[in-house]
Amino acid sequence: MTNAEISKLFRHVAAAYAVKDEKKHYFQIVAYQRAADIIEASPAEMRDLFKEGKLQTVPGIGPSIKTHLEELITTGKVKHFDQVMNAVPQAMFPLLDIPSFGPKKAFKLVTIFHLQNQESVIEDIEKLALDNKIAQLEGFGEKSQNDILQAISEYKTGTTKSARMVLPFAAELADQMITYMKLCAKVNTIYPLGSLRRMVATIGDVDLAVASGDPKAVIEHFTAYPNKERVIEQGPATASILMSGGKHVDLMVQPPDRFGSLLQHFTGSKQHNIHLREVALKKNLSLSEYGIKEKGSEEKGKFDTEEKFYRALGMVWIPPEIREDTGEIELALKNNLPNLVELEDIQGDFHIHSNFAIEPSHDLGRNTIEEMVQKALKLKYTSIGFSEHNPSVSKHSSKETYDLVAQRNEALEKVQQKFKKIKIFKLMETDILANGKIGLDEKSLSILDATIVSIHSSFGMSKNEMTKRVIAGLSHPKAKILAHPTGRLLNQRPGYELDWDILFPFCKEHNKALEINAFPARLDLPDSLVRKAVEYGIKFFINTDSHAAAHMDLMRFGVSVARRGWATKHDILNAMEYNKLEQWFKQ
Repeated sequence: MTNAEISKLFRHVAAAYAVKDEKKHYFQIVAYQRAADIIEASPAEMRDLFKEGKLQTVPGIGPSIKTHLEELITTGKVKHFDQVMNAVPQAMFPLLDIPSFGPKKAFKLVTIFHLQNQESVIEDIEKLALDNKIAQLEGFGEKSQNDILQAISEYKTGTTKSARMVLPFAAELADQMITYMKLCAKVNTIYPLGSLRRMVATIGDVDLAVASGDPKAVIEHFTAYPNKERVIEQGPATASILMSGGKHVDLMVQPPDRFGSLLQHFTGSKQHNIHLREVALKKNLSLSEYGIKEKGSEEKGKFDTEEKFYRALGMVWIPPEIREDTGEIELALKNNLPNLVELEDIQGDFHIHSNFAIEPSHDLGRNTIEEMVQKALKLKYTSIGFSEHNPSVSKHSSKETYDLVAQRNEALEKVQQKFKKIKIFKLMETDILANGKIGLDEKSLSILDATIVSIHSSFGMSKNEMTKRVIAGLSHPKAKILAHPTGRLLNQRPGYELDWDILFPFCKEHNKALEINAFPARLDLPDSLVRKAVEYGIKFFINTDSHAAAHMDLMRFGVSVARRGWATKHDILNAMEYNKLEQWFKQ
């Protein structure tokens, strides 16, 4: 089974427990939902980790879940799961893929109408709604019936919350909405919420929170957004709209004196908030989006900022990116959180492609060298590394390749003479070929400061073969950075498999850096692997892989990945001054 299939199974188990007795099985529900999230986001397939005896290395997977995973991978099923799920109607599970269908609603509908066919249950529910039979049920009504029809229609056409966006696209949508919302004079403060505020690689929908003393005016302004498709829901303090392309934007409004509580609660993650509640219980406190109160009291403490909310629990403010219950709460209680890297720490970008006609193996950039340098100066960078793709190996002789690299270098030197406030490094993004060799010979490599190496072909190799290939390519003294290390393209293809327990020590021993690629479809190295690499003491470059000057603004998303991986300024080589970086390239 793939990670996606395992994750879905775990969510179904959690749903079955919720139907049976949500209060009694609370901890099991949380455990399976958390495991589903972890497995879904894992860059390594569970079946491969099982074969290697490494399931215990997956953070957040406890002994019980590990045992179930082993049984699932070995036999294709889990006896305990069958017992739990067979106790509820099987026809409810397909409905869980439709937004607005929680376990209890799905269970109620299939039970009342005696629906048993998993293949046709969605069409069956749709027909019941069209026949006005759902509206007659207690707890539903005409509006609920119409919402069900709308949700099924959007599910069938793909315009649902389940169609996930890559982080930069979700952030752009949020930025547009935030800019629009700030036109309303009644908006005091506005923030994104949930996985977007935590800067997760893919986002289901966009949630926003506003601090305001006039929620009615804010909601009216929000629902009047001119580029919406329709208003999904509108209440006194919440609203939801559908955007073009099927993207949902939800809004919550809270009075300013309680805004910090709402912001913390709806930023999450779920596991982080559960752990916070456990901390609060030990202090005889309870938490909600409205504030903190002592057990037995009706009076809630109000918090206009998150900092005050966390302080009331005896801890320092925790950056949203690391609120995943992976040790951040324990460190916050000790005031010992790491100082995560900031966008302002970045001194340069070392994976950019100009339009210099180097006849590359892959695509050229769109802007000239000079235009890219001018953009770097606007970003206040002190250094920049040009890394066009190497000339096509199949179409050039060694001499032709050398001549092209030399001509590109000459062009860089001319621009360097014009812009002396920035250091230009002569790099190149060089293919690691299937045999482990890199796509430049010694003569061409000798006139570069260094090269970035990467995989662009033969993705189907086994983990062992791919690991040997990458290490062979990285072993050249001029090969200093491994670009987009997993090769994944979000929502397009999974990454290839590497043995990180071999690659990480190699990089540490041989002074090799890993890239955190900020390009929207990549965000690679994934944050979970960044965290492991940080623990190994490996250094990184955060690069944009820009093919146009405008792409250099994507750096913030690479920084967010680094922050989610607990990286500090000292872990990031392009946060160094250029003279120190120059020395590093020569090591």
